[in-house]
Amino acid sequence: MKKLLVMLMVAGIFSLVACGPSEEEKAAAEAEATEMVEEMFEEEAPAAEEVAAEEAPMEEAVATEEEAPVEEATEEAH
Repeated sequence: MKKLLVMLMVAGIFSLVACGPSEEEKAAAEAEATEMVEEMFEEEAPAAEEVAAEEAPMEEAVATEEEAPVEEATEEAH
């Protein structure tokens, strides 16, 4: 009886493994995922350009503010 149960369990395990997706299904899922990623990047590109345009003047202002204290510190040291 034990041998019969073991054989049925092994057959059950093999049947579960055989139920996995086929190569065609895997390729279709990968193509769909790639397409979704490309769509997300296309949607985000204009938003990223707007953010970059807004940050450019801020970076210039920060750079000029950072340069001033450095010059003052060197003058105080002399």
